[in-house]
Amino acid sequence: MTVYVAEEFTGEESDVLRRYFTNLDQPVFALVNLPEVVKGALFARYSRSAKSLRRLFLDEFVGELDVEGDATIDATVGLRRAEELYDKVFFEYGDDSVAQLGGVHLACEQASNILTKVLEWGRLMSYLEQSTRYISYDARIGGRYRYYRDPEVMRSSLGARYVADMDRLFDTYGELLPKLQDFYREQFPKTDADSDFVYRQAIRAKAFDALRGLLPAASLSNVGIYGSGQAYEALLLRMRAHALPEARAYSDLMLTELRKVIPSFLKRVDLADRGGAITDYQRDTRETMQSVVESLLPASGPVDPAPLVRLTEFDPDAEIKMVTAMLYSHVELPEEQLERRVRAMSIDDRMAVVRAYVGERENRRQRPGRALERPFYRFDVLSDYGAFRDLQRHRMLTIEWQRLSPRHGYTTPEAVSLAGHDEEFDGAMDRSAELYEALRPGFPDQAGYAVGLAYRVRYSIQMNAREAMHLIELRTTPQGHPVYREVGQQMHRLIAEEAGHKVIAAMMDFVDHSPEPALERLESERRAEARRRSSS
Repeated sequence: MTVYVAEEFTGEESDVLRRYFTNLDQPVFALVNLPEVVKGALFARYSRSAKSLRRLFLDEFVGELDVEGDATIDATVGLRRAEELYDKVFFEYGDDSVAQLGGVHLACEQASNILTKVLEWGRLMSYLEQSTRYISYDARIGGRYRYYRDPEVMRSSLGARYVADMDRLFDTYGELLPKLQDFYREQFPKTDADSDFVYRQAIRAKAFDALRGLLPAASLSNVGIYGSGQAYEALLLRMRAHALPEARAYSDLMLTELRKVIPSFLKRVDLADRGGAITDYQRDTRETMQSVVESLLPASGPVDPAPLVRLTEFDPDAEIKMVTAMLYSHVELPEEQLERRVRAMSIDDRMAVVRAYVGERENRRQRPGRALERPFYRFDVLSDYGAFRDLQRHRMLTIEWQRLSPRHGYTTPEAVSLAGHDEEFDGAMDRSAELYEALRPGFPDQAGYAVGLAYRVRYSIQMNAREAMHLIELRTTPQGHPVYREVGQQMHRLIAEEAGHKVIAAMMDFVDHSPEPALERLESERRAEARRRSSS
């Protein structure tokens, strides 16, 4: 695995950290001996900070805690507790539900942006990922730019080129960042209504958004995870079978730390006849499938042009079935008979049911019930990888994505062109594509590290109407990134116009179809400052 850039702590700092973190020198560690609200707040702050979690804890949290009573605790040696009951119920009897009852907060630092998508695959876990719109990626860690250096690539004849090309991508990002900020200041001058801090944050976020496409998928990120023992077991088994060496190496680090906190729940992971058999099955089916695909569908050949979003499947009778589901728990009729009654209703009567069920929504967090899970939609999306990163984190939907490559081209932000920096942006994208092509023959699984986030990736999203309401209303808010805002807006139009589900589309009261705002984060930063003032 790549050499982790470990932080240095003073002796006094180390004494404090040992009470709450399972190690002080590895990229993966668990949080223990802290109140749940502190762990949650720490992860929330983590997503918007360039600091490591341990440094963030020391700088912003430890002063608020009474740590005197924990002076004798050393979390780095693991928990030595009697586990006979867990062993008997979980391991001997195989009652998986027991493993849902123990949870862990786990920090995963210096993970590539490709690995973060592996970490965030599971539905039954909670994640917070470091945001590219709050962190400047021209900063270095241990004197090096923040990107993953795969050991196999670094040992090969391409190692020197990999570092040189990656460094140049980050150089271009760093060179354009102040220029884009100057451009946005000219476009959107500061008003007296906003403080210097609020204006500066909004300008920085706008520039970060415009230039994040220059960052390669090897760019490092920090991810905070909370999950049950059962969810971690499933995640580790997937990672151990994964084609990416980084994922397999990282799974070993995670297993080591998790066993310091919930060892009984993870005993099966590396047993040959338990977790080993599952890992073998997952790896074998992936490799067999790849072989079949290569023989039946060779990669060469033209690819049909595609829009940003295409609606590929829906149920024409979805609204009838949704009204049926709305009524089902309020009657005593079989579903088939109830559906016949609904079909016989007038439009006005059906709308009366819908209005009563949905009620008066005051904000997007007030969501109707599970009857909206009856309709479904399947979308084929071709967006830049940066937008995919944000949409992939919606856990309840079904999402599958194709291998990241330069094949589908890239998107150039309008601001980059207006500011006159097309040449630098295009040069970086060309360098990214050339490095990918150089890596692909010998390192097909690692080649994606070279691909800039501006390159497009194809992925399918299948979700019910309830999840669509949540995703579309959230991702079209004015403070959102322009690309995923457009994805959400097009999904909403397709539901209303192509599927013809105007009633379902109308339920989504808080979808925002307004054009891209001047400074997306300005209003959000204003609200945050107001909250800070009111709480002080």
